[in-house]
Amino acid sequence: MSRSAVFLDEMGVGPLWRLRQGGAPEAAEAADVAEIVEAAAAPVAAVVEAAAPPIPVAEVVAEVKAVDVAAPVAPAPATPAAPAASDDTAWFDDAPPPPPARQLSDADIAALEWDGLTAAVAKCARCDLCKTRKGVVMGRGDRQGDWLMLASSPSRLEEREGRALPGEQGKLLDNMLKAIAVDADRDVYITHLLKCRPLDEAGQERLPTEAESAACRPYFERELALLQPRTILTLGSMAAAGINPGEKPVRGTVRQLGKAAVVATFHPEMLLQDETGKAKARAWADLCLAKSTHGDSHGE
Repeated sequence: MSRSAVFLDEMGVGPLWRLRQGGAPEAAEAADVAEIVEAAAAPVAAVVEAAAPPIPVAEVVAEVKAVDVAAPVAPAPATPAAPAASDDTAWFDDAPPPPPARQLSDADIAALEWDGLTAAVAKCARCDLCKTRKGVVMGRGDRQGDWLMLASSPSRLEEREGRALPGEQGKLLDNMLKAIAVDADRDVYITHLLKCRPLDEAGQERLPTEAESAACRPYFERELALLQPRTILTLGSMAAAGINPGEKPVRGTVRQLGKAAVVATFHPEMLLQDETGKAKARAWADLCLAKSTHGDSHGE
């Protein structure tokens, strides 16, 4: 069936009269279109005759022939691809802090196990640091280790990584412990007295306030109770002063915190900046004292 016959059949119009053979294809095509339009226009013209004058069939045929049904449709302009995300971490300091959760009491924290303690630290709202932090830094390492490495509060790098002493600081600490035959992977736990990074109004790091230290203390005390270390090595002057508030730390001496021996030494970050080597020599003496004390307590 020809295309014209299909059109007529769909419109319910009678049979199509064909031209005799030998006619030009262009003429036959035009005749087909004219016959379709005339057949379709006849019943329509009868209905609208009283309302408007009939439209000449020749004009309709001319309009139909003017339509190029085979003309390709122009494709829609392609949407430009979004630029690739930058690896720059400048967004980190501008990121909004997560919303605080319900505040836990000291008694709540004292009853937590390791997983619950980690979750509580992540959602802590016990002081105003929850309004400015970009993340918390929970302790890491062997939760049954005999050695506890204790720093004061997280740095920007630690806050961003969510990990205590990452990068070069951690590598240096591992080497320090290896020098006194301590396996940092299986017998050492590393944490901070504060789990959030204190900042001033200008966004610069500052010392924690007494209120902030007191608010975070139950988390450290719970870590201490769960870990039960034999030896604590404080890293930096703030950790040495903060582990026993009110007590003045003295390098080269051994203090006690419960059943644990406490020895003060330098923070690895300071040792990385030591160009003279004097701080590293003193740190070696601190490590030897800690190792000796640890061995004596093991023999008791």
